[in-house]
Amino acid sequence: MEGSNKKKLSFSERIKNAPKSKWIKFGIMAVLCLLFVYWSDYYLVLILIPIFFDSYILKYFPWAFWKKSKNPTFRKVMDWVDAIVFALAVAYVVTTFFFQNYQIPSSSLEKTLLVGDFLCVSKVSFGARSPMTPLSFPLAQHTLPFFNTKSYIEKPQIEYKRLKGTGQVKRSDIVVFNYPSGDTVALHKQNQDYYALCKEYGRDVVWSNKREFGDIVYRPVDRRENYVKRCVGLPGEFIELKDDDIYINDNKIARPKNMQLYYYIQTDGTAISKKLFTELGISEEDYVKIGFYSTKELITNNPNTVIPDSIYRDLGFEVKDGGNVGNIHTRVSLTQEMVDILKSKPFVWKIITQNSYYKKMGKLTGHKIEQDFVYPLTYNLHCQFGDFPKLWIPKSGATIKFDTDVDYKVAAYERCIKNYEHNDFKYEDGKVYINGQPVDSYTFIYDYYFMMGDNRDNSADSRAWGFVPEDHIVGRPMFIWLSLDKDKGWFSGKIRWNRLFTSAIKD
Repeated sequence: MEGSNKKKLSFSERIKNAPKSKWIKFGIMAVLCLLFVYWSDYYLVLILIPIFFDSYILKYFPWAFWKKSKNPTFRKVMDWVDAIVFALAVAYVVTTFFFQNYQIPSSSLEKTLLVGDFLCVSKVSFGARSPMTPLSFPLAQHTLPFFNTKSYIEKPQIEYKRLKGTGQVKRSDIVVFNYPSGDTVALHKQNQDYYALCKEYGRDVVWSNKREFGDIVYRPVDRRENYVKRCVGLPGEFIELKDDDIYINDNKIARPKNMQLYYYIQTDGTAISKKLFTELGISEEDYVKIGFYSTKELITNNPNTVIPDSIYRDLGFEVKDGGNVGNIHTRVSLTQEMVDILKSKPFVWKIITQNSYYKKMGKLTGHKIEQDFVYPLTYNLHCQFGDFPKLWIPKSGATIKFDTDVDYKVAAYERCIKNYEHNDFKYEDGKVYINGQPVDSYTFIYDYYFMMGDNRDNSADSRAWGFVPEDHIVGRPMFIWLSLDKDKGWFSGKIRWNRLFTSAIKD
């Protein structure tokens, strides 16, 4: 009878009979909705206010109809369904607009951020993006675990919009972003860049050999893999690398404190122990890459070859009394602090960067040791390790002229114009056509950024795959809430306690 009488109550009676606690709850939810609309300009969210009003005050609709069921099993199941749906809805809102968990999967930022660091990433720092692919499963980036199927429906796609944030991307910020080259993926080689695969094997081979490469799929911007790197180049700047140093507009900028390079370590013949490398913080992944050679074997592949002492010195190595040239550890990932520690060891004679060794060896032999995958890949550009040719970073509202070096400009900026800013782009007979019209210039819509890892010689970054458009920016890591060392067991130091709840904002 009570439920029947309640249904017959008038509008004014329902308002009058609503408990004060319900009014308080409704008021809180309404204010939160209004604040969210003010922040986001999503006026559609206002539709939630009448829904909350009915749920808390009027109760015209039976939002919790199952609670009146006489079947206890049904009530229990529906209580769980209600809790799960609510949790997923909250997770969707929180991870879309406020915060997201991110785990460091690779060593490209070591020793600044380590493999196994779990980060709390703030999307408010740079302003959250509106949901570009709204029909997606919360907490799954692009693939549903266990089912191995897409976690999203591609349509509809909502136009990119960034909400108000507390700041903008600045130089040296560590940034989480969607991997730009992840727009196309070979499913059997998801950990490899599709465009690098096409360069290495040929596009026809990648598309036709499904046994090796799998299906080739396209992913929307916000469903691409999340990467984390350091922003080193800002929109409108010229960036260049020379001898492991970054130059912005021809001015050298400071290196990050924990930047790593590959080094060659010359010793008196002593093999540096794994224990010492572990004490320095070198992971198992990095340790297995380390080579140990006689200096002569490294240079000639024949330890019996007689080499003038001047050759060793030209390469940067020491020659001791009696012609002793010792042994060499190669590809050792070190920060400057680690280098200083090793230099203090009496058995260590010389430490030089791998890039320096390659360049000196190239001068001696006349054969440069160069990188194969240098952006733009289609230009087949080569440069020596530790270098990167000067490149202009596109800026919103800035115009590029196709008057000189057109081949290079097309290779460098076609992807921005075509893939990121969604224009039809063709280059034929030395002439650029955009949206079917011949043009001699183009004005960019987005800002772009140049991202690099601190582990300079072991990082796939903008030097290989190019710029990060502003619509790919996800957020800024704020703190490390968990850190697990994959080389250790649970009872032998797996949890890095000294990193828990420490700042992820590192220079």
